[in-house]
Amino acid sequence: MANINTAGVDPTKMGVGWAIAVLTSGGDAQGMNAAVRATVRVGLYTGAKVFFVHEGYQGLVDGGNHIRPATWESVSMMLQLGGTVIGSARCRDFQTREGRLKAAYNLVKLGVTNLCVIGGDGSLTGANIFRTEWSDLLKDLISKGKIINEEAKASSHLNIVGMVGSIDNDFCGTDMTIGTDSALHRIIEVVDSITTTAQRSQIYYNVCVSVCFSYLALVTALACGADWVFIPEMPPDDGWEDHLCRRLTETRNAGSRLNVIIVAEGAINKDGKPITCDQLKDLVTKRLGFDTRATILGHVQRGGTPSAFDRVLGSRMGVEAVMALLEATPETPACVVSLSGNQAVRLPLMECVQVTKDVTVAMNEGRFDDAIKLRGRSFENNWNTYKLLAHVRPPETKSNINVAILNVGAPCAGMNAAVRAAVRIGLIQGHNMLAIHDGFEGLAEEKIEPITWNTVGDWTGKGGSELGTKRVLPGKYMEEISLNIAKYNIHALVIIGGFEAFSGALEMVQGRGKYEELCVPMVIIPATVSNNVPGSDFSIGADTALNTITTTCDRIKQSAAGTKRRVFIIETMGGYCGYLATMAGLSAGADAAYIYEEKFGIRDLERNVEHLIEKMKTTVKRGLILRNENCNFNYTTDFIFNLYSEEGKGVFDCRKNVLGHMQQGGTPTPFDRNFATKMGAKAVLWLTEKLKECYRHGRIFANTPDSACVLGMRKRGLVLQPLAELKEQTDFEHRIPKNQWWLKLRPIMKILAKYKISLDTSEHALMEHVISKNGSALVL
Repeated sequence: MANINTAGVDPTKMGVGWAIAVLTSGGDAQGMNAAVRATVRVGLYTGAKVFFVHEGYQGLVDGGNHIRPATWESVSMMLQLGGTVIGSARCRDFQTREGRLKAAYNLVKLGVTNLCVIGGDGSLTGANIFRTEWSDLLKDLISKGKIINEEAKASSHLNIVGMVGSIDNDFCGTDMTIGTDSALHRIIEVVDSITTTAQRSQIYYNVCVSVCFSYLALVTALACGADWVFIPEMPPDDGWEDHLCRRLTETRNAGSRLNVIIVAEGAINKDGKPITCDQLKDLVTKRLGFDTRATILGHVQRGGTPSAFDRVLGSRMGVEAVMALLEATPETPACVVSLSGNQAVRLPLMECVQVTKDVTVAMNEGRFDDAIKLRGRSFENNWNTYKLLAHVRPPETKSNINVAILNVGAPCAGMNAAVRAAVRIGLIQGHNMLAIHDGFEGLAEEKIEPITWNTVGDWTGKGGSELGTKRVLPGKYMEEISLNIAKYNIHALVIIGGFEAFSGALEMVQGRGKYEELCVPMVIIPATVSNNVPGSDFSIGADTALNTITTTCDRIKQSAAGTKRRVFIIETMGGYCGYLATMAGLSAGADAAYIYEEKFGIRDLERNVEHLIEKMKTTVKRGLILRNENCNFNYTTDFIFNLYSEEGKGVFDCRKNVLGHMQQGGTPTPFDRNFATKMGAKAVLWLTEKLKECYRHGRIFANTPDSACVLGMRKRGLVLQPLAELKEQTDFEHRIPKNQWWLKLRPIMKILAKYKISLDTSEHALMEHVISKNGSALVL
């Protein structure tokens, strides 16, 4: 999160005397409104004046009523809206010096010296040109008598901070741009609908789906298990037409009713000639005689409600942008606030623009491997995972290694995608893959069977657990489990699940001293809506649950659209972990979120009620309170509801909702599908290497601490951590890690709800570089 780097500075005073303008430019993207809202509210929180610039750079040039003061209430009820409420326009006037001169005049007259631009690389490049020319523009305005020397002195330099708002996700230096995740939601909704139709039809379908940009095409291919994806950064090898037709025929002969091909705009072959949906349709129809349909999605990808991820991303980036502006000096280069893994970072704007242009240069010169690398680590990892799953087939020679997979704990969306990836990567490695049904209990009761490539073919988009899962721990079954591991000659275990998977694996490791059969490598893949597994910032399934909560909160708030002064109290799942309540609070715009990790008492409840009473005096007449199910034994959902109802009597009325198990259901989101796919693939590749290390005297023997690990997302990448290390970092009584990264986001939620609190100053997002001193791009 953003932090203040000056010790002793009161964050509510650091913006006094400054003015910030915020604009959105270029193509709109879902989540822009969250960024605008955060920029406005955090700017006001610091004491700065904040202005809306309506209609992008055109509004900056035209001035007048296009540049208006922003208030706290003016950004209410924006989070759930798609597009940008302050408008966006592509502006030819700003591309001329005369247009930029008008824009400079308008800003100087308002005392604005801080500009926050939300848009794509073109919009951000324009902002940097504006900043570079600023001093000369002021001189021209003085010479023309438009402004006086005192005004020029007060506006001597212009600070620029950019946020990348674009569904393309093609801006180098950032893992995810605002709007990308929402666009993936739209695409996957369409592909899932087509898939459902084809699987239930008597006709065998081939579906070719055209999406806008490479990243969207690539992640869609992973998230729906596509047979092929065409992207401009990596044209297919010569003879790809034969390869494609052979692939489609093989899957059809294996019993598949559906083939899916994803095509990005701009896809080309090795000769630079376009590859389009219509061409592919004609190719498959003529060569194979298969019924083939083409679907071009177009602007549907830009529309709709922003996802929870984009709302949180926009909010986090908005806070970071304000801090970057207020901390800037005349020597500070224009920067982009961005996301690298799970970390907020600041990057020099023009370095990012240069690397983004380098991608196009590399493609034009036929250096396609370089183009993939320049896109960044996230893009490259997605491409490599796709190649493994879609273009490599299991070898005829087996490795004689048996890898077993089981699900443990409560079911969640994304489990099946992880199983599918693990099974197929295992088969590609030459292993025999075994499915264990019903968790550790199934392992004890011999519910074990081989699982094949085709068995898991359509599992990516399925919710729940196809293998079956139970919360039972292995302790009381250790004898039976060890016997069955020996009986089925199991050499490695992939354990997918929540805190029970973590605890159960620990029991298995502890049992190695007594049962030698348990001395096999094992990897735990966190999968639970609670997001409470030590060793990972994210768990599979948490994003799907978060989107369910966010969507439900939107509908509940909308239900009071015709009602004045109403407060909703909503209970979320998560056990003792407050992740869902906190992140849903950020994404749905809650006034408070009660969690176990942050203790509260009756005085805090009273202050929250008083805060809502004051809020009802403004133009905003609705309140939202979230409560984690185990946040406090005594302050139950009913207690809080009754307290708010009594204390708010005559000012507002209350309604309560307990969301329950709907948070565990549904089809997995694109994030959970992609995350699970990469986790499943990485887990089996790690096991394959670990098995080589543990092969001794003709058998597998693994008893070192690093032979049983949790695979998790930590800050900027996937890491493997031994269970023995994580044991010391775990609160077993409450089933949560002792340290949780997302707690540092709670001040943002409170500030955006207009609470007067202090920002955490323990961390600071420093400026990083994407180009090395010798001019080459760094791997991010």
